[in-house]
Amino acid sequence: MKCIVCVKQVPDTSGVVAVKEDGTMDRAAMATITNHDDLAAVEAALRIKDATGCKVVVISMGPAPAEGMLRELLAMGADEAVLVSAREFGGSDTYATSQILAAAIKKVGVDSDDIVFCGRQAIDGDTAQVGPQIAEKLNLPQVSYVAEINVDGKAVTVKRLLEDGYMTIKVQTPCLLTCVKELNEARYMSVGGIMECYQKPLEVYNYETLKDDPLIDVDTIGLKGSPTNVYKSFSPP
Repeated sequence: MKCIVCVKQVPDTSGVVAVKEDGTMDRAAMATITNHDDLAAVEAALRIKDATGCKVVVISMGPAPAEGMLRELLAMGADEAVLVSAREFGGSDTYATSQILAAAIKKVGVDSDDIVFCGRQAIDGDTAQVGPQIAEKLNLPQVSYVAEINVDGKAVTVKRLLEDGYMTIKVQTPCLLTCVKELNEARYMSVGGIMECYQKPLEVYNYETLKDDPLIDVDTIGLKGSPTNVYKSFSPP
């Protein structure tokens, strides 16, 4: 069994949001953090590892500096990391991003007892679309807004948050779960983990790595393959 966790490095929007003159977000001028909901997903996977001894693989799509975030997750206890990074992937909206991440997850491999984790949504986009879109493209059963997880063999029982309560849902592996930050509190990196994180494998998947996958096409990835785009970003008054 393995747990595959999709993680995003996002601008720290708790302070001032830097915006360029053209209305786009100046990400280079802002500090970056690991998306909160994604940290909950990582912690959920690590707790399953603690209980079962499974492998945890973390995947992130982004520029080269995102490697630092992945190393931190390896220091927390993840076993392997994959950075999906290429100029051809730049400017992707949720549709194009899910195409690319689904192809990367397929390359990692999804076995019959595996679980794919995502955060509910990213704080920079707040769409909650990428996780469910990945599930559709991998043809996996999915449960979103997960606030509690229990794994018993190939059966996964989850509590799914609703506006006025919750649903209890049982799903079979392989499956995809999107996690809310209230699911748990992420652990800190350990001293031993920090010492070992640079000995753990970290692969980079670029366009050449994924181009043979049917999901990867110049018309469905990057800015050209994105049916939506951000017209303008601004700091609210």
